[in-house]
Amino acid sequence: MFRSLRQLLRLAAIARTLARHDALGPLLELMRGPGSAPILLRGVRIFFGRRGEGEGRGDARPGEKLAAALVELGPVFIKFGQMLSTRTDLLGDRIAADLAQLQDRLPPFPASEARVTIERELGAPIGRLFAEFDDNPVSAASIAQVHFALLPESDPFPYREVAIKVLRPGIEAAFERDIALMEWLAELCERTQPALRRFHPIAVVETFAIIVQQEMDLRIEAAGANELAGNFAGDDSYVVPAVDWQRTARRVLTLQRLAGIRMDDRERLLAAGHDLHDILAKAAAIFFRQAFRDGYFHGDQHPGNMFVDAGGRIGAVDFGIMGRLDRQTRYYLADMLLGLLNRDYQRLADVHFAAGYVSASKSPEAFAQALRAIGEPIFGRPLADISFARVLGQLFQIAQTFEMEVQPQLLLLQKNMLMAEGVSRQLDPDLNIWTLAEPLIEDWMRENRGPEARLREALSETGRLIERLPRVLRHLDTALSGFAEGGLRLHPETIRAMGGGRRGGAPWWLVAILGIVLLAMLVH
Repeated sequence: MFRSLRQLLRLAAIARTLARHDALGPLLELMRGPGSAPILLRGVRIFFGRRGEGEGRGDARPGEKLAAALVELGPVFIKFGQMLSTRTDLLGDRIAADLAQLQDRLPPFPASEARVTIERELGAPIGRLFAEFDDNPVSAASIAQVHFALLPESDPFPYREVAIKVLRPGIEAAFERDIALMEWLAELCERTQPALRRFHPIAVVETFAIIVQQEMDLRIEAAGANELAGNFAGDDSYVVPAVDWQRTARRVLTLQRLAGIRMDDRERLLAAGHDLHDILAKAAAIFFRQAFRDGYFHGDQHPGNMFVDAGGRIGAVDFGIMGRLDRQTRYYLADMLLGLLNRDYQRLADVHFAAGYVSASKSPEAFAQALRAIGEPIFGRPLADISFARVLGQLFQIAQTFEMEVQPQLLLLQKNMLMAEGVSRQLDPDLNIWTLAEPLIEDWMRENRGPEARLREALSETGRLIERLPRVLRHLDTALSGFAEGGLRLHPETIRAMGGGRRGGAPWWLVAILGIVLLAMLVH
């Protein structure tokens, strides 16, 4: 009872903020249909409107009004809005795009509090840890802020200039409070609003909670940066800052300091003599290698997190959100791309059904027709006019209509593709960034989805089967012995025949399996 009352009071304050920014419109659109929630939201809108409290800009789009309200509501809601920006299936392209522009910038907290956190977490005074510490933060976001510092000359860490990320004081408690409210609302929605169950509100909040918990342990971010750096070891086009593990803890992260020009600052890049085509080619290759070659990618590649250094290398910061794509998902994406490029919509539909991505109760022909509606409009158009990220988003929307559960990592990938396309068009409006990665895509497709790759995959699967055979044979022998000792009597000649008939001979069923596999490879 007290929990519900507390949540209702907090909810009333949130509703007032949303109404003041005239940001209830998108929520009403989302909840259109019967039920008490739309009626309640309309009532809130009317109530605050009559009190003359509408502060939303009349010319602003609904998504811009919602973004402004979320900024006022604070860190948790900013982060939640950023996560929702990947869900075009929930909010539509326009609102999702507006939320993607949410700037995670807040007023800094006092440097004295940052010093206290650093000393407590690292167990030493600032003067012993750093030769110099700049009290003026270079950036302040919802979860943490960043300070620059210099290490002592005798320190074993190879870089003297470092950047120190420090969690906001009390941020864990703030997130715990607001996530509890979101969980309560999600449960209420699923219980009272059947029309909203298809959006899986509880699962959305649970996913968000996991992401936030990981972001608030800076050791996990350090591990992400370290893994990404390992993947690009020896690659001169991409710089990931080194981790100073001796000065890193749960609430403090110390990294090599990077310097450079923001990726989207066209004028400064040109003034510094950089070749924009070369920069975009590197960016496309880096994105492709992360997503397809490694299956591990930077999950928040907005321009503020990417720089171009004096040598033309692209550097990245902020590794709190990272995405993973397993091999099978990468194959799915590759097959999907092949089907689209070849305009083979039935094959594309069959891939989805064979992989189990789409409910078997649905019609493959109807799914192929829906895919055709996405693919056909892009053919014949200049590549510069095509947003492959939006095409991917449309595919996800249609797939969900056919009861396909889209992985959060794919939505994160799509969000990053949108960001990459935005930067690309800002630097060169006539260029489609994905055409620059085309040779890499072709090589990867040939190596991983061509006839030779499928043959290797079949041979590998056969090898795994053969490795398991001794264990299978032992289990079979145990089972046969058990049957023989029980009521089912097998003649010794029958058992010998099942085992191959003579010592050292291959069992007939093993020969049959291998024969079928080889035949399948030849036919394929």
